Amino acid sequence: MSGSKQLESIYYITLPENFELSKNAMHIDKTIPLPVQKKDKDSGDNFNMAELTEEQILSGILTVLAYDRNNEHLDYYRSIIKEARPNLKQELSAAAILKTKNEDYDIAEEILMALRGFDPDDVAITLNTALFFDQRADSYRRSGLNDDADAYDADAEGYYKMAMDKDPPPPDAFFNAGFFYLKRNDYFNARGCFESYLALTCDVKDEDLGENGIYKKERAQEIINEIQNGNMDDARFKNAYKLIQGGQEEKGLEELRVFLQHNPDVWNAWFMLGWGLRRLGRYEDAAGAFEKALECGGDTNADCYNELSICCMERGSFDQAKAHLLKALEIAPENTKIISNLGYAALKMGDVATAQKYFQTVLEFDPNDKIAAMELQRLERE
Repeated sequence: MSGSKQLESIYYITLPENFELSKNAMHIDKTIPLPVQKKDKDSGDNFNMAELTEEQILSGILTVLAYDRNNEHLDYYRSIIKEARPNLKQELSAAAILKTKNEDYDIAEEILMALRGFDPDDVAITLNTALFFDQRADSYRRSGLNDDADAYDADAEGYYKMAMDKDPPPPDAFFNAGFFYLKRNDYFNARGCFESYLALTCDVKDEDLGENGIYKKERAQEIINEIQNGNMDDARFKNAYKLIQGGQEEKGLEELRVFLQHNPDVWNAWFMLGWGLRRLGRYEDAAGAFEKALECGGDTNADCYNELSICCMERGSFDQAKAHLLKALEIAPENTKIISNLGYAALKMGDVATAQKYFQTVLEFDPNDKIAAMELQRLERE
């Protein structure tokens, strides 16, 4: 919902001098217009001051904080929130995380917008916003909505950069941003983020870090070593990804072949080679590249098996495709992209009932998956 639409859901009222909500009500400056959330029955000319509640005021203020960042009374409105609900920031932060986990994305985004308006300098809110957009992008990409996913990835990157630019810089911002760049095959920036994380935590004792902190340091170093050993932050490797992603597959494949001459055991490079070849419809060659990726260490990566299965389906090897997808599912049992492809494999093999079960499973994990919903509707019509 747009900001202007949301702002239409509030009144600005001026309270009479003798008006009080209750004996212990929040202190309100009656000279400043007060944003109040409309009730469902309210219209422009039937607002009843006697029915005004504290919740309406708090909801109205949160709407203003979220959608009207140029309001001249923001500091005053924040002071009302702080007085009336000292723990509201923590409560809303927990709610945003829960809504994101449950994929109630629109509500989570509104809560995060209100939180950023309430405390723009809180780095935890900035980082939670980055994580929100990161997860939303992943969800949309699993559902095949790649343009939307790219847009949310861009939002996520912007908030990661804002968090990393804070003073003092929070280590977790670099750790999470490292994985963000890693999923995009941007190994140069991923390595830089993980190195920054280690630099920021190098003087912290293990007992102060705790078990989770120790794990993060070990994981960061492990990824840095993998990038270094595979030379994956090489300019040629990075350029190959950009070229393939940008639709210049042939040029990207040329870069990769040169890279592989000097780094023949890097499974990520073989995977990217297969990805580029598959995009060109060269399924036989792509399958060979994905098989090589598995041999070189990609056998713990679900995407390797998933991509190989697509090549097998295109070549008519449906049993092989199914076997590769089941391997992928063992590694990533809740990956809806894999489950959806199992549905397509079942369709190719003429097993409509099994295909329907797979698409239904996708919707159980992600009710907003438009592709699975469309396939189910199509199958039910036939």
